Amino acid sequence: MAASASQLEDSDPSTWPVAPGWRPLVDEFFASAVGRKLQEFLKERLSAGAVIFPPQPFRALELTPPEDVRVVILGQDPYHGRGQAEGLAFSVAPGVALPPSLRNIFKELQRDLGTPPPAFPVPGGSLVKWATHGVLLLNTCLTVEEGQAASHAKQGWEVLTDAVIRHVADGEKPVVFMLWGAHAQSKKTLIDERLHKVLLSNHPSPLSALRPPLPFIGSGHFGEARRWRERQKS
Repeated sequence: MAASASQLEDSDPSTWPVAPGWRPLVDEFFASAVGRKLQEFLKERLSAGAVIFPPQPFRALELTPPEDVRVVILGQDPYHGRGQAEGLAFSVAPGVALPPSLRNIFKELQRDLGTPPPAFPVPGGSLVKWATHGVLLLNTCLTVEEGQAASHAKQGWEVLTDAVIRHVADGEKPVVFMLWGAHAQSKKTLIDERLHKVLLSNHPSPLSALRPPLPFIGSGHFGEARRWRERQKS
């Protein structure tokens, strides 16, 4: 698949780049009845002329191998505007205007930590640097059609991404899970809180970022995650 492509071009998941550590889990999923059905769905939608984003559905699994995961941030499904989605939750491709939720994430990061950390994505809203520094930016649904939010929800992706979350949560390495909004918080049952740190807040969307009881703005999640990880090293 061409790196410059702006949309999905091939429904064969074996052609999508993925880190070797995730490959057995991905292959097992697509060998299952649910996985085969999802692949057939994608093939049919592409054949019908649907424009599907992102061009690389496994970008999060490509840039953040399982052995490198130290933080998990869960999104719901990719941005559905042309040129926005780059396969990482909340992230947008370089040169794309910041969506409101991502703007609030940056606002809280600045408010909480005072100064941007070294991996802060300047300029623009691409979070590739986060992904290459151990932050798994995972959407629970990995594809979407242009202009149609949640158009690929409940087609099977959630089975795979639940398996990804479970794989990280079942590991022996302590990880921070940032669950923002009701959808992400529904995955809390997959995580052993005796080992991992789970941080809950409203979604960073302007509709909920300041709303009680768990406003995102003012949550202090970035600082709390940093302090918790430092304690794990001591």
